Amino acid sequence: MEATQSADADAPRGTRVGVVRETNADERRVALVPKIIPSLTRQGVQVIVEAGAGAGALIPDAAYTEAGATIGDPWSAEVVVKVAPPNDAEVARLSSGQTLIGFLAPRNADNKIDALRAAGVQAFAVEAIPRISRAQVMDALSSQANVAGYKAVLLAASEATRFFPMLTTAAGTVKPATVLVLGVGVAGLQALATAKRLGARTTGYDVRPEVADQVRSVGAQWLDLGIDAAGEGGYARELTDEEKARQQQALEDAIKGFDVVITTALVPGRPAPRLVTAAAVQGMKPGSVIVDLAGETGGNCELTEPGKTVVKHDVTIASPLNLPATMPEHASELYSKNIAALLELMLTDGRLEPDFEDQVLADSCVTREKKVDG
Repeated sequence: MEATQSADADAPRGTRVGVVRETNADERRVALVPKIIPSLTRQGVQVIVEAGAGAGALIPDAAYTEAGATIGDPWSAEVVVKVAPPNDAEVARLSSGQTLIGFLAPRNADNKIDALRAAGVQAFAVEAIPRISRAQVMDALSSQANVAGYKAVLLAASEATRFFPMLTTAAGTVKPATVLVLGVGVAGLQALATAKRLGARTTGYDVRPEVADQVRSVGAQWLDLGIDAAGEGGYARELTDEEKARQQQALEDAIKGFDVVITTALVPGRPAPRLVTAAAVQGMKPGSVIVDLAGETGGNCELTEPGKTVVKHDVTIASPLNLPATMPEHASELYSKNIAALLELMLTDGRLEPDFEDQVLADSCVTREKKVDG
């Protein structure tokens, strides 16, 4: 027995991965959920979870220990995984040589990339994972955008003064609501699909005309304004002044005919494009709803107040921040799969050995001789 214990003690230890408890008041997600732990421990990885890390997602510490993790100090691990970008206090808890994985907001002016670099921390930003086929399982932006698109429709339905589906009753027939989604990325497509399931008549618009087929594939109509602004990496480029003027007038005319408008348009590293003018809001029917998912970068609606729900010209304008965190159970589960897949790409026999010849790791590493365009 003693010889066995000695052999076990001398066996090489796998990389320790620490799962921290998020400190942002509105952040209920957790970077790894219990069901993901066994896939890591089978590779020799030791998972250390901070006490209460899963509390926001209603996951007790006992669920982690049953899955093979230990409750302890995650900040002492070689790899620290989290959801929200670190604040100053969290950066101070990291040491030189550690690796941090999570949302790091590398294109935001107030990011902590320089502080992480100064601390000697190797950091991987999940936002910077390239959108290529083999990286889809690691694409945290897409997994969380799916959650946001779904929840945006439920929020719109809750705020609306009219039914979404067509109802035929003894008192007569009620027409279905009309829903316009501006910006047809992952969140926009999920919003269209969810609104369609609720019975609404759906229409999608994007400055990238190549996504028209995707819009139609979820049963929605395509709003064609004759503008093509496809950019790199699947995102839209910034419009020219002339294109902005043409789009603004065309959208202003179109928006007035919809009961619900959901906006998801973003341009990486820049303020959100203004798609819904005050005049367009004023022209909408009283009781209409706008859900603006671009509030964190200023909003797509001119009258948006980020983080608030307001009523302007008898139109309700909601701009929730961090919407995926309002569905922490499934949002955490999806994010965990993204993080686990990224970790597995870095591991060799349980040890952290990232190959920076790999495009996924080279692009997402933001502190290892890596400059991010601002």
